[in-house]
Amino acid sequence: MPGIPLVDLAAAHAEVAEEVEAGFKRVVADTAFIGGAEVAAFEREYAAFGGVAHCVGVANGTDALELALRAVGVGPGDEVVLPTNTFVATAEAVARAGARPVLVDCDPDTYLIDVEAALAAVTPATRAVVPVHLYGQLAPVERLREGLAGSGVAVVEDAAQCQGALRHGRGAGVDGIAATSFYPGKNLGAYGDAGAVVTADADLARTVRALGSHGGLTKYAHDMVGFNSRLDGLQAVVLRAKLARLAAWNAARRAAAERYHALLESVDVVRPVTLPGNEHVWHLYCVRVPGDGTPARRDAVLARLNAAGVGAGIHYPVPVHRTPAFAGLGHREGAFPRAERIASELLSLPIYPQITPDQQEAVAAALVAALAG
Repeated sequence: MPGIPLVDLAAAHAEVAEEVEAGFKRVVADTAFIGGAEVAAFEREYAAFGGVAHCVGVANGTDALELALRAVGVGPGDEVVLPTNTFVATAEAVARAGARPVLVDCDPDTYLIDVEAALAAVTPATRAVVPVHLYGQLAPVERLREGLAGSGVAVVEDAAQCQGALRHGRGAGVDGIAATSFYPGKNLGAYGDAGAVVTADADLARTVRALGSHGGLTKYAHDMVGFNSRLDGLQAVVLRAKLARLAAWNAARRAAAERYHALLESVDVVRPVTLPGNEHVWHLYCVRVPGDGTPARRDAVLARLNAAGVGAGIHYPVPVHRTPAFAGLGHREGAFPRAERIASELLSLPIYPQITPDQQEAVAAALVAALAG
């Protein structure tokens, strides 16, 4: 069998190629390269897909999170609580808004934010808490909101990995504000960088749009200090074509995850856990390779898988507090033991809508062989 990629972007492109080509021609003919009809249509369609009132397209997911944070009032001197087991962009967005990231550990089973730890980390300087919807499932935001009720602390959801995911039937941002990424490898991926902020609040949506357009809603109106972060028409074409297929693609991911669950039932790995109440969309399928507290065994298994043609990978091998960029926060090794242990053991297996049962069986067989050494 040919090599099995971690993500097969070519297969996704093949399904939308004709629509994308036609859409690109429309954008070029209309010279609607920034904003325009395609962007407006995508914003309406993505909001409707997620059951949320407002969607604002922006240039990338990191900008989306910074804009959402700034829209709720985060700025210099503030603190923002977030999990340490996330992509560094979550902490970057906080720092770019002028605030201090306050890191917490994760739940040992789902790897989502430890709600109790997050609530315990809140101080009078806390302006927001950022739950990260990791690997395709939503964090328990309702528990955070209950714990923060009356405090004035905002919940800003990092929804970069969960387009289409639901918790108790509700999507990201439906009850507040969320930022998402359309990086090419996401469930809904552009052909370059792109992102969006979704929110239930019209005033927040207007603020996000103004901040991302040099601080104003009309040309040469600069009501606040913003910057340039706008979704372009060509990316909107791609996203519209893929959005029309996203529900089916997410269903295919769920079916693939169920196959992995069955194939790996007796294999010496820890399979992923879905939090009750969640409808997972399986952006990633991550297993844990039990080790000695170091990544040595996991890394050896990964090398054997790659040598066998299986495009497995590692997501977030270094928690935020162990990166040089955030060493200034002062956390030593061992500060967040669950996140550190998980980072040394997690292994991402190939998953995408077009993966076949035969390919998954080959991945499982290769994993068994790699574990045996």
